[in-house]
Amino acid sequence: MPRLLLDTHIVLALLRRNFDQQFRHISRHFSVGGVTGFVSVATLWEIAIKSRLGKLDTGMRLSDIPANLKLGRLEILGIDVAHVLHTLDPAPPTRDPFDRLLLAQCHVEGLSLVTVDRALVDHPVAFRP
Repeated sequence: MPRLLLDTHIVLALLRRNFDQQFRHISRHFSVGGVTGFVSVATLWEIAIKSRLGKLDTGMRLSDIPANLKLGRLEILGIDVAHVLHTLDPAPPTRDPFDRLLLAQCHVEGLSLVTVDRALVDHPVAFRP
């Protein structure tokens, strides 16, 4: 049973209800069942920061996001000390702290990262549909 951690742009597409259109090649894997999807607290933090800076519109109140994710049967993954201290190998070709934390969470928790981010799609933990 695949255990998948969703990158921020995937979560935003789900919240905006255009995931199936925007990521058809990925969405069909979710419709077959048996998939456990996770959203990191780091992703929620990134969305909150960018929303408050006016760089992002989620289309809903920030406080409504967790409930919407749970309605979509997604589990929220907290940030643990093991995630923060995990040394990534191979190191990702990104300096983005949110991306680095998502990759560390995948390593520690045995998850695959669902992303179309060019800097991450070739990483060993990236989900390959």
